[in-house]
Amino acid sequence: MKKQRPVTFNHNPLLKNGLPAWRPRVVMLGLMACSLALVGRATYLQGVNNEFLQAKGESRYARVLEVPATRGRVTDRHGDMLAVSTPVRSIWAIPTDVSLSPADTRKLAGLLEMDVQELNRRIAAGRDFVYLKRQVSPEIAQQIADLKLAGVHQQQEYRRYYPGGEVMAHVLGFTGVDDKGQEGVELAFEGSLAGKPGSRRVIRDRRGQIVEDVESIRPPRDGQDLALSVDAKIQYLAYSALRQAMQTHKAKAGAAVVLDARTGEVLALVNAPTYNPNNRSNLSGAQLRNRVLTDVYEPGSIMKPFVVGLALDRGKVLPTTVIDTSPGRMTIGRATISDSHRNGALTVAQVIQKSSNIGTVKVAMQFSPEEMWRLYDDLGFGKPLNLGFPGEAGGRLRPARTWKPIEQATMSYGHGVSVSLIQMAHAYLAFARNGELLPLSLTRLDTPPVSGKRIFSPETAREMRGMLELATGPGGTAPRAQIAGYRVAGKTGTAIKLEGAHYTNKYVSSFVGLAPASDPRLIVAVMIDEPSAGQYYGGAVAAPVFAQITEGALRALGVAPDAPLVPLQLAQKPGQPVPPVRESM
Repeated sequence: MKKQRPVTFNHNPLLKNGLPAWRPRVVMLGLMACSLALVGRATYLQGVNNEFLQAKGESRYARVLEVPATRGRVTDRHGDMLAVSTPVRSIWAIPTDVSLSPADTRKLAGLLEMDVQELNRRIAAGRDFVYLKRQVSPEIAQQIADLKLAGVHQQQEYRRYYPGGEVMAHVLGFTGVDDKGQEGVELAFEGSLAGKPGSRRVIRDRRGQIVEDVESIRPPRDGQDLALSVDAKIQYLAYSALRQAMQTHKAKAGAAVVLDARTGEVLALVNAPTYNPNNRSNLSGAQLRNRVLTDVYEPGSIMKPFVVGLALDRGKVLPTTVIDTSPGRMTIGRATISDSHRNGALTVAQVIQKSSNIGTVKVAMQFSPEEMWRLYDDLGFGKPLNLGFPGEAGGRLRPARTWKPIEQATMSYGHGVSVSLIQMAHAYLAFARNGELLPLSLTRLDTPPVSGKRIFSPETAREMRGMLELATGPGGTAPRAQIAGYRVAGKTGTAIKLEGAHYTNKYVSSFVGLAPASDPRLIVAVMIDEPSAGQYYGGAVAAPVFAQITEGALRALGVAPDAPLVPLQLAQKPGQPVPPVRESM
């Protein structure tokens, strides 16, 4: 067999075929073109347009942090601090970076006042960012920082503090965990109090620690300070008197408001039950309700002076005009109106003094429903006062064309119409300011309004003050409203509560008064809801609260006395108790 000669690589027949001369040149040119493209791209990215690489690099080490703005302070009219923001820290974590030993977990949970299971649950939430606890005190935050735990970080925030506590709760409201207004003045003036946060660029290491502060992008703009019209001393007086009345009469709730008759400023606004805005762990809806502005009720006899004032203004009656209220009952259609007891013939002034339903209705029926509706509308009933306060109620005042004769009659003495307490106090400004009605203000006015809306003539307003002063004197429905050294004028109200479509055996006791009656400086309105200790007439329940608040407020303001220092009810027969006076409802 013939032995074959082996074929070596060098003698491979394929190698005998030569390559085309253009092929290596094309390959070389292609490689050079790719190299030039890479060089050009690198030059472009690093020299001409380097934003892309910088953005990618910065995303790994640079961060833009928000710089919180300090919320504006809230003060009373004299500059006393009512709300201020204090610096706190928030503890947060990047779960993927957290690596805690069991001992470190227990220490951290103890400082955060959390269960170990809850802390582990938050860390294992599977998110890129998680808050462990907000608004931690600086002392606790420093102890956590000293632990030097990987993945656990801090940031500065602010927490609102209210020195007045529950006394100022319903005026100020409160802020949430993000320091944004949730209730009261904090919510109403959120736009000016909050300010605007700033931002800064920082460099962080791989553990998230800030190693360099690069630049300030936008400085924070702090919120504006706010001076309220409230007087902190008068606010405390009103709160103490209302709380005492609530305990004495075992009432469900209560409210009181004090107005400056010269400017329309709100000097005090209190509610019960109340709450501590610094500790809101166990709050209920009843505690949060600002009853002065948000709750409406049928005011009862407090409405009577307005219809009588309208009749005086139109010349239909005089204070001395006699009205026969016998036999103490009056039938309109199928309904019967009655007084608490038979009064017989009364002058118009005595109708207010004795709070006669029959006398008031006979005055009211001289007007058309449109005329009465127009008066109530001018006084601000049926619509909010637009104080800017959240949840402010407008009450209920139906159109005049829907009024039936019996409804017109009952509306004259405060049934069939609903108002808020601040609406009622505001309406009494017309008597205090010689017939003018000013807008109210929750903020301090540097330039009070010179004049307001004309409701009654000055003569009518003065005559009505005289009648209201009779109501607080001997023989009136509110002798317990008297104050030593000051003449007072006011009107009681006792209304049966309406629940659904039916009246119940529950009552709302109220009183609105002016002092000093000779030249009113204050208007004080008080409402006690469902007193259950035996007494429920406004003269026995609400009038004493008015006296306590007004006496302290007048002396705090330095208002000169305009009456003997001995109360009028004691000046007639010293030592003799004041007989109880029942008012018609």
